[in-house]
Amino acid sequence: MAKSLNPQQQAALKYIDGPLLVLAGAGSGKTSVITQKIAYLVEECGIPARNIAAVTFTNKAAREMKARVASLLSGADGRGLTVSTFHNLGLNIIRSEIKALGFKPGFSILDQEDCRNLLKELLARNTELDEKLIDTAQNTISNWKNGLLEPHQVASASASNSEQATAMLYERYQRALKAYNAVDFDDLIMTPVLLFRNKPEVLDKWKRRIRYLLVDEYQDTNLAQYELVRTLVNDKQALTVVGDDDQSIYAWRGARPENLMQLQTDFPTLNIIKLEQNYRSTGRILKAANTLIANNPHLISKALWSELGPGDPLRFISSDNEDGECERVVNEIIDMRLKRRCKYSDFAVLYRGNYQAKIIEIKLQSQSIPYEITGGQSFYAKTEIKDIMAYLRLIINPDDDNAMLRIINTPRRQIGPTTLEKLGEYSNKRTLSLYDAIDEVGLTATMPANSLERLKRFKHWVQNINRNVYNGKPIEAINEMLDDIEYLDWLKQNASSDHVAHKRWDNVQFLLKQLAQVLKNNETDTDEEKGDSKIENAISKLILRDLLDREKEESADDKVQLMTLHAAKGL
Repeated sequence: MAKSLNPQQQAALKYIDGPLLVLAGAGSGKTSVITQKIAYLVEECGIPARNIAAVTFTNKAAREMKARVASLLSGADGRGLTVSTFHNLGLNIIRSEIKALGFKPGFSILDQEDCRNLLKELLARNTELDEKLIDTAQNTISNWKNGLLEPHQVASASASNSEQATAMLYERYQRALKAYNAVDFDDLIMTPVLLFRNKPEVLDKWKRRIRYLLVDEYQDTNLAQYELVRTLVNDKQALTVVGDDDQSIYAWRGARPENLMQLQTDFPTLNIIKLEQNYRSTGRILKAANTLIANNPHLISKALWSELGPGDPLRFISSDNEDGECERVVNEIIDMRLKRRCKYSDFAVLYRGNYQAKIIEIKLQSQSIPYEITGGQSFYAKTEIKDIMAYLRLIINPDDDNAMLRIINTPRRQIGPTTLEKLGEYSNKRTLSLYDAIDEVGLTATMPANSLERLKRFKHWVQNINRNVYNGKPIEAINEMLDDIEYLDWLKQNASSDHVAHKRWDNVQFLLKQLAQVLKNNETDTDEEKGDSKIENAISKLILRDLLDREKEESADDKVQLMTLHAAKGL
């Protein structure tokens, strides 16, 4: 199995006598080391796959790693292996320990936009913080969570008025999340760490479950992720981490490359093995890269080398302006495609930010060159699409609390965060959905009559929409719903210009065309379906399309790839 590995890789694979840091330069075959080490642990060391966990940062990397391990192990040997992202691991822990954490089943995970809307609603009733600073406040709260700081800790340490106001917002935000039976993205790491701190018996159970832990891209971990790993490592310190401080490009979102060195403090017997042979690039590229990276401060020195020969000379092209630069790039693609018979998919154009892609897109379009933007926002991730998808989800499933929370004040219905917090607390106590809790007699004692009346009016409105969609023509009913809530006016109020608002409205209309097409396709199905199930099937298919769109692999089509430098990392 290890014959294809070089001596350093084999040493990393076979070292199991304590904690190990594999300092892996770019293109040095680290994924092969991790996947083959998992197989080695199962086949040679007798550790059941169900007691091994491998953690990385992206779904794509996790899927690739799992596929490689599956090719090395027989089906039975690989059963129960955990290969996941940090956040998926955290989610699994929360789901397993839901009673200990005080959540009810079916808790929601709010995305960044959902969280922003919740913060906005909380700020609407409290003026100690300027609403214009909502993005700053959201980032600050995220940083506090990534630093494992709870509301009471930041409140006591806040110096300025704005810090104190943000700390108060953080406390109300966490209370609201609890009432809504919801967590945000950062909670998926912070919550398990705090659980393990407060309940040692739960931690002991997970330490027994995970007998060997492997972590990839360790230079990208923040404090919370580092602490999750440190906490989960068992008494035998059965840990392998792979990282490279020279590849740390996420400091702006809390990544701490110094975590690599912190390992030596927390694990004094740490062994370090360097992987310096590069299998991806030629000598000239590596020489240039080594020269540039030598200017960076280094935690541990290394120098990449290759057996792939010197390669073509590197060229530096200077242009007078951005337009001329992009034209030159497109001409180079055309020229090399003709002379070397390259495919369009052999080319990639990298840039710092997506805002720079527009001119190169125009130039490629003018030459009818197909291209694909990697890492761009998907159609289903657009705010207006998420709004309408939430309405559709609530129509077919009134118990979808997350959908209800997203749209109950989109547009505004004067149902404030205090009302929703009380509704959330009551529904949690009664183990009901938010929707079902509205009609409970006991709810009348928890809030003013006018607040309860607004909730009942909203529920009655949803019931009417539901009837219209199921009993009439669904697309017409949904369009009537959009007119009723004056969604176009809402877009205009919240967009930077009428042009942007109408562009978003066009996206909504395109979504409805997709829904109409799915409904039409359903009419040709051989199954005899009742009318009330056709709309459910159609909306469910759109939801599935949404999930697939988020998880889609890179296109195999013959297209030039456009991407940011950050998106290119690891490809």
